[in-house]
Amino acid sequence: MEIGLHALGIDSGAERTVIDAVAGAAERAGFSTLWAGEHVAMVDESASRYPYSQDGQMAVPPTADWLDPLIALSFAAAATTRIELATGVLLLAEHNPVIVAKQAASLDRLCGGRFTLGVGIGWSRDEFDALGVPFEGRAQRTQEYVAAMRTLWRDEPASFHGEFVNFDGIRVNPKPRRGRVPVVLGGNSDAALRRVVEWGDGWYGYSLADLEEVAERVSLLRGLCREAHRDAGDLRLSVSLRHPSPNDVGRLADIGVDELVLVGSPPADPLEAEAWVGDLARQWMWVLH
Repeated sequence: MEIGLHALGIDSGAERTVIDAVAGAAERAGFSTLWAGEHVAMVDESASRYPYSQDGQMAVPPTADWLDPLIALSFAAAATTRIELATGVLLLAEHNPVIVAKQAASLDRLCGGRFTLGVGIGWSRDEFDALGVPFEGRAQRTQEYVAAMRTLWRDEPASFHGEFVNFDGIRVNPKPRRGRVPVVLGGNSDAALRRVVEWGDGWYGYSLADLEEVAERVSLLRGLCREAHRDAGDLRLSVSLRHPSPNDVGRLADIGVDELVLVGSPPADPLEAEAWVGDLARQWMWVLH
């Protein structure tokens, strides 16, 4: 069982000095992974319901700074040497997959193979409209984009022909340090868990209500693995809870979760941000020993 930290890239966590402070302190304290999420565009009044809160509203205001997660994590990579880095999540259907394949492989090479690409299909129609990407079919688009990216990471030269992506005999370098970048999927719905089993390397369950919901979702995931004749042990399971407690860690481990991700916003002052990580470590790390 490990404990990760989702605290970079938004509002105060979008400042370079705070990224340096949080990343370095998290590595020294023994956190497993630094996570950073994404929204390219926000609107003041969303036509779509936010799926990760009880009231359907995001806690992050639309006026907040929100860094591109790959850029934010590149700065975190430069400030660290061991801690893992992950997008939680990048909305892949909003991007060109050939470019993301190159960006992800570049970051993975520069950080020494510490990068995991977390992807989601997205929930905000407004955001897709602003980018000129169809909201319908985004799950199928995401699946095909991942397949195309894995082809680019593996083959030299690479060819791929699908509904949304077509290229023939191209070379996109560098290749990832381990030959591929692990791809974990966000989303808590039944459909999201089916995607994890069908083509993911893991699951990032975000803002789950409680341990009962975690247990129910993991049980469903294991059942889907059995139906698909896939070993559930091949999937890395990371979750965040709306109201986590150190007392939850043992139960999460029993359920089969690999990583509890703490979600928070660091103070704007770098010294206070470093102390904030230290306080989190004192509250949480003792349960791992």
